[in-house]
Amino acid sequence: MYKKATLKVANKVLSDVLAGFISKQPALRPLIKTLNHIGLAVCITGLSACTEPPKTGLELAQSLMIIDTHIDVPYRLKLAWADVSLATESGDFDYPRAINGGLNAPFMSIYTPASIDEAGGAFALANELIDDIENLAESAPNKFAIATCSDDLQNHFENNLISLPLGMENGGPVAQSEEALAHFFDRGIRYITLAHSKSNKISDSSYDANEAWMGLSPYGKELITRMNDLGVMIDVSHITDAAFAQVIQLSKAPVIASHSSLRHYTPGFARNMSDDMVKTLGAAKGVIQINFGTNFLTSEAQIYSKQRRKAAAEYIASEGITQDNPAVKTFAEQYKKDNPYPFATTNDVLNHIDRVVELAGIDAVGIGSDYDGVGDSLPEGLKDVSTYPNLIDGLLERGYSEANVEKILSGNVLRVWRAVETYAEGQGTAKQCRA
Repeated sequence: MYKKATLKVANKVLSDVLAGFISKQPALRPLIKTLNHIGLAVCITGLSACTEPPKTGLELAQSLMIIDTHIDVPYRLKLAWADVSLATESGDFDYPRAINGGLNAPFMSIYTPASIDEAGGAFALANELIDDIENLAESAPNKFAIATCSDDLQNHFENNLISLPLGMENGGPVAQSEEALAHFFDRGIRYITLAHSKSNKISDSSYDANEAWMGLSPYGKELITRMNDLGVMIDVSHITDAAFAQVIQLSKAPVIASHSSLRHYTPGFARNMSDDMVKTLGAAKGVIQINFGTNFLTSEAQIYSKQRRKAAAEYIASEGITQDNPAVKTFAEQYKKDNPYPFATTNDVLNHIDRVVELAGIDAVGIGSDYDGVGDSLPEGLKDVSTYPNLIDGLLERGYSEANVEKILSGNVLRVWRAVETYAEGQGTAKQCRA
């Protein structure tokens, strides 16, 4: 007679084999979803009972919806074109790796550098990047589809397509004219990060010592209302603490921090959110999507970056050269060889998730990796979009239930998106869905 331990091992082996096979066959995703829903069981002849195998990170990655609210594919492709519908040698995202990792809905970041805002080039660049993502979806219609409402995600999930919702990083393009917000809404933008590395016409930036508005500008305050009315999520990543407080006070719908982490683990790093901000965000039914960049995760990385910048500045001064001199790049590369970067680990990301749950509850946290946006600074175990199962395994090991894992992977941000849509519908704006 088989012992229970033997049955448990058999269950896990069969479950892992099935999950591994299906990860390479995206058309079979609905099958594993159904099996998980009814309780996949393995029966061995002669036994009187069947047992359900424990879920693995790979299995849940393939059965649950995964939404990552910040991936910088558009700007990556502008700098160096690659066909991400196929396997690529560079970058953190492509279709095969997304399928292996179970990624269903990566928000494509329509990023415009702060340096071009004032020149008026942000509007044109944002349109160009949206064109590129639309062309990607049109060139691989059996793989990708643009998503413009929360319902699109479920439709695409059921039809084995990777959704490509659009978020705008840096509100510069919508500060070009009064009509710009409606224009980009019509083009599919569904969240806007109000500022980036510099204060702009909308908001002060956490990276900019020049706090021109002491929070939001008069135009920015008016923009909050217009975004609410139209159905565009407000993203508080990158803005100052004062601007955040004003957004929370003004917004009639929940907001997101699309790719931020916790200041508790990176003291003095204003780009991350303080404990009080996290509590306030959670109380307002918003969500912080944890950034995977090592500099966002550990104080060791913050110290390293400061030391590297100081060393580079001293080198530039001693050599009497400018920042754009090729010798500076050579110096930086040698510095990194001599002083290895202190990469974070999957556990560091999990620590940030745990603390959000402790501060604001399970409904306040999600994932916004910043893949293709943080360079070679990603944690060990989370180097690209194929690695979400590692994060899920970590959540399971820390005692998170499958229901709570689902909230972190997609449920929480979906709730916010739907709340934003519902508010806009109440103001007379019809939901725009493409699926």
